[in-house]
Amino acid sequence: MEPLYQSKMECICCENIFMTSRVRPSFKRASKTDSDFCGYYKAEVNPDYYVVRVCPECGFASTENGLSKLSDQQKKNYMDSIGSHWKNQDYCGERNAQQAMACYKLALLSAQAVGDKDRVIAGILHHIAWLNRYESNGNEEIRFLRFALQAYIRVYEAEGVALNNAKLMYLIGELYRRIGEPNEAVRWFSRVVNDKKIVDASMIRASREQWQLIREEQNARPSDMSSDTSLTGEAAETKPAVSTIA
Repeated sequence: MEPLYQSKMECICCENIFMTSRVRPSFKRASKTDSDFCGYYKAEVNPDYYVVRVCPECGFASTENGLSKLSDQQKKNYMDSIGSHWKNQDYCGERNAQQAMACYKLALLSAQAVGDKDRVIAGILHHIAWLNRYESNGNEEIRFLRFALQAYIRVYEAEGVALNNAKLMYLIGELYRRIGEPNEAVRWFSRVVNDKKIVDASMIRASREQWQLIREEQNARPSDMSSDTSLTGEAAETKPAVSTIA
């Protein structure tokens, strides 16, 4: 069985009908997953390459989590900023790493042009960081992890407090850890571990594990030790300073 199949799509911007490649569910099982949910696959295709759908006619790119329809003003905003400069390109078949990156960057520009939700934009930025990780492009990975982190924090500020979204809080902490800010990471992990309203056992366990990992890393570098990273210290009572994040 071929890992890819064709799916019919209608562009929500120009209403063009086009076909796009999808990965069969049986080929989506990851052989390994990083602590920020980046998956690795043994199959010859990477499912992350095919998350974005790109209209070959106008270039509008989106994911299944994006907007389902656009207003006339949103269409105009997209066409004015991107669509009017688009030269017909077809990303509907098999994609390599470079083409997948181009698709995600188109999705990012499209989402920004039409004012899509921060949660969608954060996911696109995070995937771009993963694509750079696959290619061992460390500097670009960190750059896009920072962008994703800022977007996730905006999501938390808008909805996370009300939802007690443990996975979102854990992810913010993990991205802080990955960009080299362990004290901020611990503040977010501690919120997951110590908030009695959070009952997501898997995220509580993951937060404890990453918190402990920070302690072990800093115990190996005594000069970098900080009481903020202590499993029993003041970090558990510290609120994350979300208002200071741009």
